[in-house]
Amino acid sequence: MVTASTVQLTGLRGRDAECAAIRRLLDGPPDAGGALLLWGEPGAGRSALVGYAHRQAGARTVLAGAGLAEEALLPYAGLQRLLDPLLDRADALPEPQRGVLRAALAGAGCPAHRRLALSMAVLGLLTAAARERPLLCTMDDVDQGDPQTAEVLGFVARRLRELPVAVLLTAGTDAVAGGVPRHRLRPLDDRAGAALLADRLPRLDPAVAVALTAVAGGNPQALVDLAEVLTPGQCRGDEPLPETPPVDGALGRGYRARLGRLPADTRRVLLLAALDPDGDPATLARAARAAGTAVEALAPAEAAGLVRVDARRVTLPQPLARAVVAQSVPLAARRAAHLLLAGVLDGTDQRLRRALHRATAAEPPAPALAAELEAAAGDAAPAAAAAALARAAELSATPRQAAARLVGAARHAWTAGRPQWARRLLADSRVRGPADPTTAARAGLLRGELELRCGAPSAASATLLAAAAAVSGVDRLAALGALVRAGEAVCFTGDQYRYAEVARRAAALRRPGDPPAAELMTALAAGVAATLRGDHERGGPALRRVVVLGNRLTGPALTPAALTCAAVAGLLVAVDGAAHRLAERAVEVARARGELSLLSRALELRAIAEYWLGRHDAAADTSREGLRVARETGQVTCAGVHLGMLAVLAAVRADRDTSLRRIREIGEAAAPYSRPRALAQWALAVLDLVDNRHDAAAARLTALARPGIGRGQVLIQVMATPYLVEAAAGTAHRPAATAALAVFDRWASSTASPSRRALSARCHALLAPRGSAGAEDGFRTALRLHPADAGAFERARTELLLGRELRRNRRPRDAREHLHTARETFGLLGLTAWAEQATTELRAAGESVGTPDQPAARLLTGQQLRIAQLVAEGATNREIAARMFLSTRTVDHHLRNIFHRLGIRSRTELARALT
Repeated sequence: MVTASTVQLTGLRGRDAECAAIRRLLDGPPDAGGALLLWGEPGAGRSALVGYAHRQAGARTVLAGAGLAEEALLPYAGLQRLLDPLLDRADALPEPQRGVLRAALAGAGCPAHRRLALSMAVLGLLTAAARERPLLCTMDDVDQGDPQTAEVLGFVARRLRELPVAVLLTAGTDAVAGGVPRHRLRPLDDRAGAALLADRLPRLDPAVAVALTAVAGGNPQALVDLAEVLTPGQCRGDEPLPETPPVDGALGRGYRARLGRLPADTRRVLLLAALDPDGDPATLARAARAAGTAVEALAPAEAAGLVRVDARRVTLPQPLARAVVAQSVPLAARRAAHLLLAGVLDGTDQRLRRALHRATAAEPPAPALAAELEAAAGDAAPAAAAAALARAAELSATPRQAAARLVGAARHAWTAGRPQWARRLLADSRVRGPADPTTAARAGLLRGELELRCGAPSAASATLLAAAAAVSGVDRLAALGALVRAGEAVCFTGDQYRYAEVARRAAALRRPGDPPAAELMTALAAGVAATLRGDHERGGPALRRVVVLGNRLTGPALTPAALTCAAVAGLLVAVDGAAHRLAERAVEVARARGELSLLSRALELRAIAEYWLGRHDAAADTSREGLRVARETGQVTCAGVHLGMLAVLAAVRADRDTSLRRIREIGEAAAPYSRPRALAQWALAVLDLVDNRHDAAAARLTALARPGIGRGQVLIQVMATPYLVEAAAGTAHRPAATAALAVFDRWASSTASPSRRALSARCHALLAPRGSAGAEDGFRTALRLHPADAGAFERARTELLLGRELRRNRRPRDAREHLHTARETFGLLGLTAWAEQATTELRAAGESVGTPDQPAARLLTGQQLRIAQLVAEGATNREIAARMFLSTRTVDHHLRNIFHRLGIRSRTELARALT
């Protein structure tokens, strides 16, 4: 039997909500009880949580039991083991109840008309025991034992409101103990999975931890099993990771034990379900009939947690479960099952599935079947095409054919967002022997793209340039795609001076009358190179041509890769709406076609467009989605960029805790001039600026790039120039800010973007002599240029800066109009720190104003709001710490942040703010 008892969770990683639910169950009034059902798949940590409840029981008497599959046919066997310590108290029960209880626990069973009496007897026995001390009663895996015990415990659990008895049940399904409050144990997220792995492998590469969490499906026991079989090379990320947890690990042994207890017909149908990854119920029903049984035979497997069945899909909960089921039968039985499945797939739309089943049952070589698989893969989704080509390689007649098909399979695997599988297929292609030059070049292209997205962008550009040169003679489009990726690599690492070589090679591949896809890439390379060297007269037209071409893409040319190229061009020429539409289209196409390898990049560009459009909340939502996709697909470089954007967006909101947390997640692995490191520095500079540390902010932003030598993140520094100028205006960094503004001006003036020109005017106003007509004119020009339908935040910041300028120039009456507008806008946007700055300026301008009028619930995090409510109720910090299971120091820290966010100074003001 498998239960989560094998999961030794250090600190119960990722189970904070469940632990809190258990504490609430145990910490209620002493004369009241309650019940809770925790349910989840095998290995989810159920028994570890039962152990946590035992440790938290305090003065309660603990009764502990577990459902045993070996006793599932023995009525009340689990109840007998649970209640055995209390049976000497049964004499206190009324005679009818005492008799039925003793008979049931002695193995005589219980007639249907006496079940209520038996249940009342159990409730009475627990009540009698609880009179001396409150009681905690736990039954782990209640669904695995006899159903009669589960029925009685469900009856008891529904009747504890006025009794000092707490009942905690765990199960693999929620279909037990109806009417009892329940909580599902969901998969661990990336952070909790990484923490669990770090407890066992302290030096594990962070990207490997994220990939393993995906392999394990967030299952704690699967993660533990994986940690036990990793090699040192896999821990470092140098070797491909396992595709599933080990079948001989604790979770795999548990699945095998459950499988062994199923009837023969159930195992037969379960094997068909495991061998058909599409999970089509109609196909499974036909296959079951062909095997001489029915799909209804799956019911025991569903009850055992080995399969989930609904109207649309039959799924196994873990890839490991599928592997265990498949390996539970001899090879001949698996082949026969595959042929049976192939026989019931007779539609023309099932060509690939049918061929895959036939191929899996075939003995290599089988060149005709391999060719059929290769042909069918052309119309398949990326993951299915990868599987088909990988099997076609195994059936190929020659090593060269096998290598070519493996490289093709690797490309599809990567497109599907599975880099580990792609790397393994590339490694297999090398083992097959020397490939032809074209295949070797295509392998190099893929290897470079994997390096760019999944861990080694500094090496990616050289790999991609070499591969582009090797493939240019046979596939110009592929060569141009490699050059575009090489350019992306040098920009990511901050080596922009190397982009000129990329552009030179792309120009050499340009031909008259090129198709739109080829023209788009050559124009992009030329436009980016010109933009990076400040030649906007040449760069602008080329990039605008890319945007036009991107909007015209149709048919096979309409790919996420081409659309992201066009979105990049749109951002560089500041047509933010068009860039957003192109990035959004790239997201839609990538999702529709299952091309997950480019989804995170498309989301990155959409987030940047939303930033420029002033939609900061939307940009944060997009970046969070992009981060999730990047982590699920093993793309650590994209994940770093999304973390950096989230840090910047949080800093703009003056959300220090969130911004610093995102920066910590980027970690120390980011290279000094890399894009994630630059975004992190930008975020820290904004936080410095919010706290009036102008010199520190200017120093950070000045160091982002060294345009004279083409190093660093020039484009990030351009985005951050308005903050750099504001920070540096009154510091020794003013010359650097002036130089950065000159770069910004050359770019802004080459665009038709009023928002860029508004920012330029504001920056010039900040650098103008204080109190001069030039300063005021610059601010008023910026206000005139700010778009009325977008960018409320930037307009409000201009209002604030103009109000401050007027106030310092001893024109308080004129200043107040702009400061009120800024304060109101910041309040509506929920930007408390900026609203506080406007409030401070208003007070300095001679106006008596209170704190910004903004509901506290919108300004505080959930935990901060709960602390604030307890303070308003009169609780001390020590009392709050005890009630929320926090340290007093943590409460003090949160309270300081609460006061800062709400703009208040006392607990009395806090109580007033909440009401």
